[in-house]
Amino acid sequence: MRDRTLTEVGRLTRVLLKHPREAFVSDETIAAQWRSLAFTAPPSLAAAIDEYDAFVDILRTAGAKTDFLPASGTTNLDSVYVRDASVVSSRGVVLCRMGKPLRRSEPAAQKSAYRQLGIPIVGEITEPGCLEGGDVVWLDDRTIAVGRGYRTNAEGILQLRAVLGGSVDDLIVVPLPHWRGPGDVLHLMSLVSPVDRDLAVVYSPLLPVPFRESLLDRGYALVEVADDEFESMGTNVLALGPRECVMLAGNPKTRAALERAGAHVIEYVGTEISVRGAGGPTCLTRPLARVQAPPR
Repeated sequence: MRDRTLTEVGRLTRVLLKHPREAFVSDETIAAQWRSLAFTAPPSLAAAIDEYDAFVDILRTAGAKTDFLPASGTTNLDSVYVRDASVVSSRGVVLCRMGKPLRRSEPAAQKSAYRQLGIPIVGEITEPGCLEGGDVVWLDDRTIAVGRGYRTNAEGILQLRAVLGGSVDDLIVVPLPHWRGPGDVLHLMSLVSPVDRDLAVVYSPLLPVPFRESLLDRGYALVEVADDEFESMGTNVLALGPRECVMLAGNPKTRAALERAGAHVIEYVGTEISVRGAGGPTCLTRPLARVQAPPR
């Protein structure tokens, strides 16, 4: 993994996924789990499969190799959001420890899959640490930002820093707001999605001032998401490459702002796979490899 870039914006060449067939399993499973997991409504399995297949086609058309997690008797509907259970570093994968108790089995399930794929595991976050991948954003190969909120605690961040060791120069801790409390999901990537080395989609009303200023100091132009489109996950944008991105349909203001900034935007319909469980395209994907694109 040493020849790959760790930014969130290099050209995506390999990605880990979990299909709703394996995550949602059956209509009976959905009916038994959706309330306890705080889904807004029970997803339709048939519609989720169609939406997800279209989403996968976008990734493959962009040139990404897709690896799929198998079904597991220990995980639940939330396991479709594969980013949260692991973090990719230059030396291999760091397995997380989920801040949401009902998701605690996911890192172990991913561990088995990584071994099958031959991808090295270089560390694991252990109790009392908690760390979720949605709180981790690579700003460049040597700089990582980590949200400190209800899903990721100080001990988890300390453990991550120890595992990464000399492979990073700077780990920026970003305090997250209470917002709607511990029962809701608010990751750092709920508030910021880099889409190029100098462009990020942000929801500034909830960004800590020092972190927002640090983005500007690093040369980022900021695409500001409106209040109504924050609610519909307008901030959750996956870069397929520099200024090439995929986002959830239904956020026309954010899409227009991205296009004015020179980005090419592809939308996907995600009523069942994204809206129901509050997980956009970054949540649905665990990028495993990106390659650096030449400067524009």
